[in-house]
Amino acid sequence: MGNHLFDAIRAAARSDAPFIVTNGGRSWTYGEAIDLSGRIANALVKLGIQPGDRVAVQVEKSAEALVLYLACVRSGAVYLPLNTAYTLAELDYFIGDAQPRLVVVSTSVRDNVKTVAAPHGAIVETLDADGNGSLMTLAGNEQADFVDAARASDDLAAILYTSGTTGRSKGAMLTHDNLLSNARTLREIWRVTADDRLIHALPIFHTHGLFVATNVTLLAGSSLILLPKFDPEEVLSLMPQATLLMGVPTFYVRLLQSSRLDKQAVSTMRLFISGSAPLLSETHVDFERRTGHAILERYGMTETNMNTSNPYDGKRIAGTVGFPLPGVTVRVTDPSTGDLLPDEETGMIEIKGPNVFKGYWRMPEKTAAEFTADGFFISGDLGKIDKDGYVHIVGRGKDLVISGGYNIYPKEVESEIDQIDGVVESAVIGVPHPDFGEGVTAIVVRKPGASLDEPQVIAALTERLARYKQPKRVIFAEDLPRNTMGKVQKNVLRQRFADLYNVS
Repeated sequence: MGNHLFDAIRAAARSDAPFIVTNGGRSWTYGEAIDLSGRIANALVKLGIQPGDRVAVQVEKSAEALVLYLACVRSGAVYLPLNTAYTLAELDYFIGDAQPRLVVVSTSVRDNVKTVAAPHGAIVETLDADGNGSLMTLAGNEQADFVDAARASDDLAAILYTSGTTGRSKGAMLTHDNLLSNARTLREIWRVTADDRLIHALPIFHTHGLFVATNVTLLAGSSLILLPKFDPEEVLSLMPQATLLMGVPTFYVRLLQSSRLDKQAVSTMRLFISGSAPLLSETHVDFERRTGHAILERYGMTETNMNTSNPYDGKRIAGTVGFPLPGVTVRVTDPSTGDLLPDEETGMIEIKGPNVFKGYWRMPEKTAAEFTADGFFISGDLGKIDKDGYVHIVGRGKDLVISGGYNIYPKEVESEIDQIDGVVESAVIGVPHPDFGEGVTAIVVRKPGASLDEPQVIAALTERLARYKQPKRVIFAEDLPRNTMGKVQKNVLRQRFADLYNVS
């Protein structure tokens, strides 16, 4: 039967071709990485890992950590990456829910993690940022040859937990073909070849850095420059050696703050890709003006991998996430009735395709509730498809503001506020209001030195928005709270300003 995902990775790899270059100067060929993955896979088997067992991994970013992912695929284990910021209490939840056979962590936290892993029957090994650790010691005693576990297209390859902004995180089950089909599609539409070299500054516990960046690189047989974190000056220094950058919007905002960013600095770069959070139109326009490159924005989710992309050829329109990927169907429906909506009308984004996950781990009722009778995943994102076929995301369904009986889409209000002179960005939320149910509330970040005040913002919106959409209050802040991938945490803002209108 073969191993569905790893067979494709192996077929794309030339043994002597470069795969990973670390910022410390260490380089790995595909042959070296595949050999190490075999050693680690043999070590996993010696530890008792069988196909279908979960391997939870909370480690710092390193080449060895990426190779551990490959070893899990080869051995048939289900890879479970965990955010390095998770606390011991949070780890206790994830380990208890996923029931991994093995937990891999940094040496510095091994003893503490053992206290939460042991009651769940999990063993603990270590892998540190420098590539050392007990797991690597075990792997060093193993052979590189490994007989890959038989895995079919529908077998699980990974479980990724959602960010958990409401309630407990849910484990999204991703199959071998969810990952492989999506990586193949992205490789084709972004025209990634063995000649490309990606600057990889994303975390590898998230779908963006792990499955988009890494899997696309693997399927193209290209190479990546592995950075432990994003540093704009370091990234600019590396651009002459690179052709691709995948990032979150914050990357591009910070690059624009550097005087070094110009057309000469990006002369070898072929493509800049952005995702994981909305890219401000201003950032898109400023970046193109400075570099001559239009950032390619795409749209994905933990549960679905990537769904849409702006075109490689053709207009990359600021504020949109482009067209549905080949083989993926995106539709917009009325959230209350499920009826299909026409172009230009805002509703619930629903998705169907080989990229869509198998369901939530051990939550059959929740899984059933998130799919329609005809097999579309209900994303929870509100959006529209315009007359030219471009998809627009206007916000999460839970972020919809209902004020005085009217539905208000935060993105529409934010777009108007962001055009006001002196504004960097804004976040619009609904908080309890005694008269309107929810009051439209804007949190605004000013540009340095701007003297903009609340009456000025409200006055600027008078002719731009219907009265019911206009903020009842404008609050100024130094910055907006964000998660690891740069998404604004509106749930944090709603909690922070819950008593703004003094509702008892």
